[in-house]
Amino acid sequence: MKKDFLWGGAVAANQCEGAYLKDGKGLSAVDVLPSIKEGRWDGLYSLKKAVSTDYNFYPSHDSINFYENYEEDLERMAEMGFKVFRTSISWPRIFPNGDDKEPNEEGLLFYDRMFKKARDLNMELLVTINHYDTPLSLFKKCNGWLDRQVIDYYLNYTEVIFKRYQHLVKYWITFNEINMTMHLPSFGSGMDLTGFENPKTAQYQAIHHQLVASAKAVKMAKEINTEMQIGCMIAGGETYPLTTHPDDVLHTDKVNQSAYLFIDVQAKGKYPYFFKNELEKLVIEDGDFEALKESTVDFVAFSYYSSRVASIDPNAGTKTSGNLFPTIKNEHLEVSQWGWQIDPVGLRITMNRLYDRYNLPLFVVENGLGAKDELTENNEIIDDYRIDYLSKHIKQLKIAAEEDNVDILGYTSWGCIDLVSASTGEMSKRYGFIYVDRDNDGNGTNKRINKKSFYWYKKVIETNGEDLSN
Repeated sequence: MKKDFLWGGAVAANQCEGAYLKDGKGLSAVDVLPSIKEGRWDGLYSLKKAVSTDYNFYPSHDSINFYENYEEDLERMAEMGFKVFRTSISWPRIFPNGDDKEPNEEGLLFYDRMFKKARDLNMELLVTINHYDTPLSLFKKCNGWLDRQVIDYYLNYTEVIFKRYQHLVKYWITFNEINMTMHLPSFGSGMDLTGFENPKTAQYQAIHHQLVASAKAVKMAKEINTEMQIGCMIAGGETYPLTTHPDDVLHTDKVNQSAYLFIDVQAKGKYPYFFKNELEKLVIEDGDFEALKESTVDFVAFSYYSSRVASIDPNAGTKTSGNLFPTIKNEHLEVSQWGWQIDPVGLRITMNRLYDRYNLPLFVVENGLGAKDELTENNEIIDDYRIDYLSKHIKQLKIAAEEDNVDILGYTSWGCIDLVSASTGEMSKRYGFIYVDRDNDGNGTNKRINKKSFYWYKKVIETNGEDLSN
């Protein structure tokens, strides 16, 4: 691997910070999504059902209290040798209602302290601007990103944080997993599509607004500080055809095209040919295409947990779970405790597809194994299963970089410290190298304990990926 390869880990504000109303923070869409036992998902989840002041217990409200415990947590990450720390800024912590005229200074001061602490520990920062936390008030006022005026609210927010943190944060991502709006619009765009006659067109319209906002944010960043690097991100993972029948192959090609669609726009500056028919259904304002063409991204980031399988026959195969993508079970792969297919070679395939398509540096910003960890009598977590998963994926990452010559900036394992799962609201679905004593009902001391994988990953970083042994 390159000597300056950025090894690290990733979290998201809405899944780790807690302090959901502290120091002037407003509510986000995620703040009103309950735990899975209360029925977290209902198809295209209706945020209207969750807008309440009677929250009972919502796991993300306190989470692991990173808001107050960030110093210890960052010091543990530095002990592992992190070169980069990926996190996000909570939009409603800076603009509680999304459209406020002035930012919340208390929120800005928190990120001042946290970012400076990371830099003092010699970690670069990779910051996601909008990671599933569009302010809830913009859902109520605008139905989220479906309303074009949210572009201006977002740009007002980006101007504040770019200027404030330009000398602390080098790497930025405009939207987390931008393609997720097509699968979970409540997360991706903070909107509810209940009762829409053509929800797919509405989803594309919302993402068009995000794409315009992303391009204008890239331009803004470069005008503020040319040293800042701005990237885009998708929920990645190649989809394989179930059979070699041409209909299955063609169908799968279309599925993969739809996954790359939004990166096509952000990396190439224009919508691809295959989107023409859908594009004609959208409301495009004067200057939109020019804005997209003028300001493309510096790198392509992606999450990778598993690959998927598709067929033209909706009843074919046995179904299993994925990163919010239901899929056909691949008979050649094992699955995690949550049914996600484990496919290390699929990471190499995905990296080659992305690099061939865009010829831009890649950044693997999420990869990890959600599992139920158990404390031993000696207060240890022997997570060999996590080490096995990560070592096999990092091995394929190294092959892609060293043999396939894919340009890769870095690797940030997802959930480097245990946090609340985005998809289920659970604490028991753990990804971290650092255990947090908290259960699904909010019980526990919040004490941090290094897992076996903590010391394994420290060795991986020390050897720049050469020693992957357990």
